[in-house]
Amino acid sequence: MTRWPLPEPMLQALAEARKAADSGEVPIGAVIMRDGVVISTGRNAPRARHDPTSHAEIEAIRAAALALGNERLDGCELWVTLEPCAMCAGAIVHARIARLYYGASDPKGGAVEHGARVFDQPQCLHRPEVYPGIGEAPAAQMLRSFFQQRR
Repeated sequence: MTRWPLPEPMLQALAEARKAADSGEVPIGAVIMRDGVVISTGRNAPRARHDPTSHAEIEAIRAAALALGNERLDGCELWVTLEPCAMCAGAIVHARIARLYYGASDPKGGAVEHGARVFDQPQCLHRPEVYPGIGEAPAAQMLRSFFQQRR
């Protein structure tokens, strides 16, 4: 479900996703904010960095932790264009991110409302508030276009 107009952080995440696509990466972008201020951004970069952990969320979390000088991102919110995978959901838990907003659902690789459902597990140490479907249509379209061009 896309809500119009899109909130500025999701527009920024979509811009990061476009940058990822322009460099040949899967178009996923992320933004971390606290108190209405952008702390960091990230985009997929596993091919460029030769690092399978270089997902948009991980890149944004790493940059935010450095910017804030703390591995705990208390009070922060993460805006990302695609439902996080299990690795990224785990990082969200460990970073103690307060709120997660994401665009497109990912039935194949997602781990929030699909698959592992990381935040629903009894072992989960922290559960962010989750707001799915914000910017879903443009995020999903960008992903579809990217993969259609590759076929």
